[in-house]
Amino acid sequence: MVQSIVLTGPTAVGKSSLSIEWAEELGLEIINADSVCFYRGFDIGSAKPDSSERARVPHHLIDVANPLENYHAGRFLSDCRKKIDEIHSRGKRALITGGSGFYLKALRFGLWEAPEGSAEFRAAQEHRSLEDLFSELKQRDPAHALKTGPADRYRIIRALEILELSGKRPSELESAMPKDPDPAFPLFVIDRDPKELETRMKIRISRMLESGWMEETRSLRERFPDSRVLRSVGYAQILDHFNGTPPSGRRIAPGIEGLVSEILLAHRQLAKTQRTWFKNQKPEQEFVLERDLQVLKERLMRIYQ
Repeated sequence: MVQSIVLTGPTAVGKSSLSIEWAEELGLEIINADSVCFYRGFDIGSAKPDSSERARVPHHLIDVANPLENYHAGRFLSDCRKKIDEIHSRGKRALITGGSGFYLKALRFGLWEAPEGSAEFRAAQEHRSLEDLFSELKQRDPAHALKTGPADRYRIIRALEILELSGKRPSELESAMPKDPDPAFPLFVIDRDPKELETRMKIRISRMLESGWMEETRSLRERFPDSRVLRSVGYAQILDHFNGTPPSGRRIAPGIEGLVSEILLAHRQLAKTQRTWFKNQKPEQEFVLERDLQVLKERLMRIYQ
């Protein structure tokens, strides 16, 4: 069995830089598993590898969708397996890198047999508040609502869509899935001390803003105002800043200082969600940087060599 390591961890932990370093050293090719990096134009806010990094190591599944498409988990699963076959046909090996847990779960555990999406159903939900949608999901499928959480509008609507079109609860469909992951995709989770990770987040956010993140967001809003990718972490907070929309239930400093605090809060919340998600995905091993860096590298090299 030829294995392809899945390297993941919370946002800003350093997945991309480590992947590029090791892929270059071992002659690997990287397959992206970050949901925002799939979309063209979302470059700065996704920390997408730049042209010089992609020149060093071949990257796949970056810029494969336009901002108005829905690049869903089923498409990722199909595209990822095709890319792995292509890479293997050239005598190379793949390293899968990213922090989007739902896509990684699809790769390692498969997908439910769920109905195709209905544009009519989704359009009918647009006028409803997030609170109303989540309340309905809690009533109809409490177990899945607990997993989805109250903030992900897209996944909440998708769950309600499955209920409506199939008559089955998403939690039922999920319970029928394999309990053990595909051994071809061992999951390596990296993390850092929370204080160190927060410092890295602050530095990263500052660099992104200096590199033109706000200008990128403004341009994307003008060209693709209906793109749901604009609701992703960071972009959503910048849009709220543009619109003068204050956060609910708390006061923030005016101007850029308040914006930075909101983006940082969103990143901390994302990291917390990611940590919980990855612990429930039966990882092969977990590593704390920099303490376990050498052990991680040795494990990775053992598999690929």
